Amino acid sequence: MKVKLIHITPKAEAHIGYCARVSSPKQDNPEVSKLITYLIKHKHWSPLEMASMCVEIHTTRAIAPQILRHRSFSFQEFSQRYAAVNEFEFYEARRQDIKNKQNSIDDMPKDDKEWFLKAQDLVSDHNLMFYNLALQKGIAKELCRSLLPLNTVTKLYMHGTIRSFLHYCEVRCDISTQKEHRDIANAIKAIIVQELPLISKAMGWL
Repeated sequence: MKVKLIHITPKAEAHIGYCARVSSPKQDNPEVSKLITYLIKHKHWSPLEMASMCVEIHTTRAIAPQILRHRSFSFQEFSQRYAAVNEFEFYEARRQDIKNKQNSIDDMPKDDKEWFLKAQDLVSDHNLMFYNLALQKGIAKELCRSLLPLNTVTKLYMHGTIRSFLHYCEVRCDISTQKEHRDIANAIKAIIVQELPLISKAMGWL
């Protein structure tokens, strides 16, 4: 998993404050800290749609669909129809939570964790062998990709408003989200904390 910032609106917090004061005679007021706190406290979200951000995400084909469900964003994803792949990401075994089917618990024995890593390695090597054989036979990449497992690495760009990213982090940093996806959300949240300290403080993240 890897996340990095590609672009964010320059002076985003000042820009949000400027747009929020569209009806004020003091629209150029550079002080926006109290204003941003007020906007978030009272859930006046529309000014936070005036700034945007784009991040690059490296994850797997298993996690990407979970991210793509957030339809307020625009996405551009690596296409396996045009480029071959040979990289996989392995997951550490976690126990299924019996009470909450959407949750998993990190208390598996070491032997089971090692077995699961070895199983992923074997399956990935096996699938990759048939994938490469299919490519050598001239079979189209769009068909060969059906031989790849869900832990195949993919890359996507995620672009949206600051409002959308705040909502995304509030939802996906929650413990109910799959850990591998939660790690991505927490990495995006860390970018927001670094780039938008006033907003992060108002959100209670600082």
